Amino acid sequence: MNDAIRPGAETAPQTALPEISVVVPTFNERDNVAKLYLKLVATFGATPWEVVFVDDNSPDCTWEVVRELSRRDPRVRCIRRIGRRGLSGACIEGILASSAPYAAVMDADLQHDETQLPKMLALLQSGEAELVIGSRYIEGGSADSFDKQRAGISAFATEIAKRTLGVKVSDPMSGFFAIRRDRFEKLAPELSTQGFKILLDIIATARGELKTKEIPFTFGTRLHGESKLDSMVALDFIGLVLAKLTGDVISLRFILFGLVGTSGLVVHLTTLFIALNAFRMPFAEAQLAGALVAMTSNFVLNNFLTYRDQRLKGFALIRGLLLFYMVCSVGLFANVGVAFSVYDQEPIWWLAGAAGALMGVVWNYAMSGLFVWRKR
Repeated sequence: MNDAIRPGAETAPQTALPEISVVVPTFNERDNVAKLYLKLVATFGATPWEVVFVDDNSPDCTWEVVRELSRRDPRVRCIRRIGRRGLSGACIEGILASSAPYAAVMDADLQHDETQLPKMLALLQSGEAELVIGSRYIEGGSADSFDKQRAGISAFATEIAKRTLGVKVSDPMSGFFAIRRDRFEKLAPELSTQGFKILLDIIATARGELKTKEIPFTFGTRLHGESKLDSMVALDFIGLVLAKLTGDVISLRFILFGLVGTSGLVVHLTTLFIALNAFRMPFAEAQLAGALVAMTSNFVLNNFLTYRDQRLKGFALIRGLLLFYMVCSVGLFANVGVAFSVYDQEPIWWLAGAAGALMGVVWNYAMSGLFVWRKR
């Protein structure tokens, strides 16, 4: 048994209703959750609180440690998500499942300063703020633990967010914040469940209607586990900015689907060229080969990128591929039909082609969500 959660290691839980719910998304954080729990115990003292760990079915069984904690202290709750991935979605589910009037979000990796939580709660309770952000970039804050590359990326993303979305806070990329739960619930239906930048999404969706205050904190160094930051974070960020710029008319998932579709066109033309020139295939056969290779490429990329929170594996992968072939085949007919219709009305080839291609993308996206990567 983990020493941090042995009998008698925790204090007696309170009986009063919690004033604040701390939501902690986790993935492979087995070595950190008990340490974070003890830090929260020490931080809040007599203040009624709860912590909601939202675990994306971690391979290291983080959820088992959280369950063991919850059996000893009812202030600890565990949401284990099956078939769903992503920090933003985990935060949304955790806040909506919380029971306190105020909710805070922080990482499980011990890099956020939990001692700032009482100050955040006091600002929310007093009415001075509806959203309190732990900032690394105001006086008194620090992100010295960042290496030069990560610091540069963070600064660049922050500047892009400020200029394109009109965000006025100094650290919209922070993962450490607290918010009034009733204000969050009004925004929740418009938030993206994909991606990593839930705070930026909240700020952009609120459109300046949240009374916001920033407090400084020092971003710590990860002691256990591995960082979840990778190239997908950059793609999520770009997609989120584009989605907010279009007023959420175009979703982050649709943008990714469209980008994958564009890559499929390149794959199709490349395969067609090789089939015609290297293998001397007749055009009809070469075109069919190009279509099959492009559809397969699109399926693999969509499964890895666009629908990674619902990623298909095993037999479901084969079944999904066959369904994707069917969906895209019907989409091709829709593409051609719309193109011909537009061309009959206005014989401009590029306009007709673009209209047909857009129809095909919309059809494939809608049907893929319904039949290939449908939520179970």
